[in-house]
Amino acid sequence: MSRGHKQRQWVKPASAPNSEINVTPLVDVVLVLLIIFMVVTPLLEKDILVRVPETEVEENQPPPEPDDQQIVVQVDKSGAYSINTEQIPASDYVARLKRMLNAKKPDEKVVFFMADDAANYGKLVVALDGARAAGAKILGMATELPQNAVIQGTQATPDGAPPAPPAPPTP
Repeated sequence: MSRGHKQRQWVKPASAPNSEINVTPLVDVVLVLLIIFMVVTPLLEKDILVRVPETEVEENQPPPEPDDQQIVVQVDKSGAYSINTEQIPASDYVARLKRMLNAKKPDEKVVFFMADDAANYGKLVVALDGARAAGAKILGMATELPQNAVIQGTQATPDGAPPAPPAPPTP
């Protein structure tokens, strides 16, 4: 053999190539995902079920005028109750509401509630429970007063807000 020419040597592998999948990383990933789902699943089950009423779109029909026979309970920011703008002590609330509801037909026992934004939530819940105990079949929440509603002796403005105090007279 000559020195300038090298003979190629083929190296035969000692074993055949490994064609199997390495499952150790796969098992690690699956276990991590399992732990994540085990931690997250209990957090997803803490939902509050809320029954939302379906809405119907009525075109160009004015809302019905408020009825004098409707019962509207207001809870002001101090926690005092009013039934149809008449201030009621908390001790007489359920009895007065029961008398008003007993005069109505069973399908007309509806009470609407309006709470001041600064009112205590617990006072509103007590008012709702008291109305249910007095015999109300349907409880409704009002978000804004009708245009001709009276808020404790003052006439409401068309946008539903209480009127501004009168300006002092100029001399």
